[in-house]
Amino acid sequence: MPEFLHGSEVIEVNDGVRSITTVKMSVIGIAVQSVFAASATKATLTLGSAAINDDLTFTAAAAGSAGNGINVSIALATEADQQLAVTVKDKAITITLGSDANKNPIGTVTEIVTAYDLVAEATALAAISTTAKEADADIPEPISKQFLSGGSDEPFPLNKPVLVLGNERYAEGLGVNSQAYKYVKQMMEQYGALVVVVRTATSADSAVQKGNIIEAIGKFKDAQSEVQYKPRILIAPGYSHDDGVGKALESAAEKLRGVTYLDMDVAATYTDAMKRRKSYGGRVEIMWPQDVVFDSDLNVNTPMPKSVSAAGLRARIDAQRGVHVSKSNKEIYNTVGTNQTVDWALSDKSCLANILNENRISTTIREGGFRHWGNRNCSIDPKWTFETTRRVADMINDSIELNHLWAVDEPGTTQYMQDVLGGVNAYLRQLKNEGIIPGGKCWLDKDLNTPDLMAQGIYYFDFDFGIYYPAEHLIFRSRLNNGYLEEVIANV
Repeated sequence: MPEFLHGSEVIEVNDGVRSITTVKMSVIGIAVQSVFAASATKATLTLGSAAINDDLTFTAAAAGSAGNGINVSIALATEADQQLAVTVKDKAITITLGSDANKNPIGTVTEIVTAYDLVAEATALAAISTTAKEADADIPEPISKQFLSGGSDEPFPLNKPVLVLGNERYAEGLGVNSQAYKYVKQMMEQYGALVVVVRTATSADSAVQKGNIIEAIGKFKDAQSEVQYKPRILIAPGYSHDDGVGKALESAAEKLRGVTYLDMDVAATYTDAMKRRKSYGGRVEIMWPQDVVFDSDLNVNTPMPKSVSAAGLRARIDAQRGVHVSKSNKEIYNTVGTNQTVDWALSDKSCLANILNENRISTTIREGGFRHWGNRNCSIDPKWTFETTRRVADMINDSIELNHLWAVDEPGTTQYMQDVLGGVNAYLRQLKNEGIIPGGKCWLDKDLNTPDLMAQGIYYFDFDFGIYYPAEHLIFRSRLNNGYLEEVIANV
């Protein structure tokens, strides 16, 4: 019963259909190592001038942007015969000059350095130095609060996801001469993708390095909370030819509802690739051979793991056409060849490219440029053999799941059920109208939603959807028909 009110009021009704936003499927996750990665820098502040022997330089004790919050003041004494003093409050360092009997300031920069070094709270914040010799040192000028500056955090801290926006300049902190930077650059040549980079420690021991890369792959799961994006196209170029790394990528792809592209070693044969395929499932696509690109640092053509360009290409097709469109038969940019020969002819069933595809291995062909050639992942289930099927299903499932946080713990009324059904059906109609799926629907199975289950807080909503499969095999049926010769006589 409403409370008594002689008047009017508004009660907000919060039911109704909620729209569903499609999750972003084209974020790339890459695990790398780089000995050239930039380090954090320390903030500094220089007061005075070395030319007149009154300079003081403050350098933050710890590297990083936090040092930019440290500030320094130099104040005059307020009384006669006052001792030079250094005080600290939070991140504020105050140097109060001494004074003589006439309140004239005393305390040269060398004396300040000596007094400062005795104050542990000050040295814990920043170190102090001067270029002045004791005999020549002068008294500094008073200054109001001055902040240290130039401190920066490590751009790619170890084992922490970092978001690189759609330009390789945001990856320069990896070191422009590093292989890791070149991988990102090659992806950006395909498309200005969002890339989650996880850099791991470098080791000369190959077994340790392999473990480090696997640890970095495990950090992909933290990307959503760290950088607000979940990577769904996962690669570890330079290492994914190893099955330990490959299995870590496959596991991460399963958890993230993504896919992973595995490379073969630069010297691996096509039979090696076909044998390896049997070890993996429906979220893995194996690539053979490696691409060849021109390395402008070395001025030579050099192999490049194919997973790099494939990931960038997948992001490009997602953006330009949609997740339902295959990346096969699409041009790869900034590629000059393959490190092993791949023969191809459009109707030749025995050519190497076709044999590879038949065995679920993707490759590169040369026809009107260099093109990715292959639609299939490693799944032995015909229902899930095409990458586009897997990714469209992931997109729909994740989008529906993640957009229904509002529906959790709400009362299970008739209106509530209609709102959930209405939202999902509206979303499936939207995907149909956009040409992503041929159709889909959501319904309530009354046999599943029994009073007993509803009493336990469990509600079932069923939905289905169709898929547009890639036209991988075109068959044109040709006939010779002499009947058309009758027109020749008829026109005489």
